[in-house]
Amino acid sequence: MAFVDHAFSISDEDMMMETTYTVNNRPPIREIALAVSLLVFGSIGMVLGIIMASYKVGGDRTHGVFFTILGSILFIPGFYYTRIAYYAYKGYKGFSFSTIPPV
Repeated sequence: MAFVDHAFSISDEDMMMETTYTVNNRPPIREIALAVSLLVFGSIGMVLGIIMASYKVGGDRTHGVFFTILGSILFIPGFYYTRIAYYAYKGYKGFSFSTIPPV
């Protein structure tokens, strides 16, 4: 039988005996609410901007283009973090609520 030096081995029992680890994977409510609101307001802004640009609301297309750009700036991070929150909620591998930055 080979000699095994247990002084440098790590087992599950050793880790359980030393300290207790708690995993805090609760959904961050404020951050998810912010992401969903960015997603909603971005979508509304893009739709209204396209409508304003096509019907020339305000006299020209500039107002519509502005709302479309503003809506897309709001939509992109809102969609990204809402997607992360949804996948973390569903339990997909590689997604966690801890990857959503705090507000």
